[in-house]
Amino acid sequence: MIRFLFKGLMRDRSRSLFPILTVTIGVFITVLGHSWFIGALGGMLGTSANFETGYVKIMSRAYAKLSQEIPNELALVGVNALLADLGKDYPDWQFTPRIRFGGLIDIPDSAGETRSQGPAMGLAVDLLSGKSGELKRLNIAQSILRGRVPESPDEILIADKLAQKLDVNPGDVATLISSTMNGNMAIYNFKVAGTVSFGIQALDKGAILADIQGMQAALDMENAAGEIVGYQPDMLYQDEAAHQVARTFNQQYSTDMDDFAPTMITLADQAGLDYLLKMSDSMGFILVTVFIFVMSLVLWNSGLMGSLRRYGEIGIRLAIGEAHGH
Repeated sequence: MIRFLFKGLMRDRSRSLFPILTVTIGVFITVLGHSWFIGALGGMLGTSANFETGYVKIMSRAYAKLSQEIPNELALVGVNALLADLGKDYPDWQFTPRIRFGGLIDIPDSAGETRSQGPAMGLAVDLLSGKSGELKRLNIAQSILRGRVPESPDEILIADKLAQKLDVNPGDVATLISSTMNGNMAIYNFKVAGTVSFGIQALDKGAILADIQGMQAALDMENAAGEIVGYQPDMLYQDEAAHQVARTFNQQYSTDMDDFAPTMITLADQAGLDYLLKMSDSMGFILVTVFIFVMSLVLWNSGLMGSLRRYGEIGIRLAIGEAHGH
């Protein structure tokens, strides 16, 4: 019987080939569309996590309230001890300190006078220890257009567009004019190790990338950092796991009323990313549902057309419930 039915389906293309093609194409489009949407959104979240938010971020409570202003005078202190505690309490996570800063980049001529000058925003990360994973996480080696990766704390990378604007090349001296953690003026000379382009417009217009040891010296932030970011080892953000770590950490400091006590927030708590995470789940479900509904209509219509050819119009009208008198 099964062999007989199989032969019948193979010989009647309207009942075999067309439905198979419809389902195959529909499944392909559904999977492709869903994967593209999730991949595009995942890329956005990944970039935000790597350069800005981390999967979790630790700041002082005072810094967290004004984080958009980068108030380094409210930065975390005793960072080394805090990192050691984090390593013991959360061994499956990787934590690394960062400093965000702004200021002027001054390029001197051979006489030491200003040759060119421009504003810049900077990020100091652990480039030299080899334990933080920042080189790979920020894709620094592949983003260098000229020069090389910094090899000492007093070397920096400059966005290539900013370097062209200031007419600075690898090997030149660049002076950072900024403010220290204590509110004093900071003037510090760095050597330009290379120029970079990350493919992110906000960074490529005027970013500086430095090693955190050099920036701690420049801004009088010894054993201090604006923030500590944490990542899961598989580099896949898991919202529930991140919130669990944040709750556990914040409970340890729940009785400490000091504004400089550390607080931890997750990726979803920053920059409206919680909305994107929820939207990804909803849009993925809606996309799959719509395509399945469309495929159902196509297959239903093809079944009706096939039955119409086989049984005629009157038979179909009776089959779908029309009264005999019509």
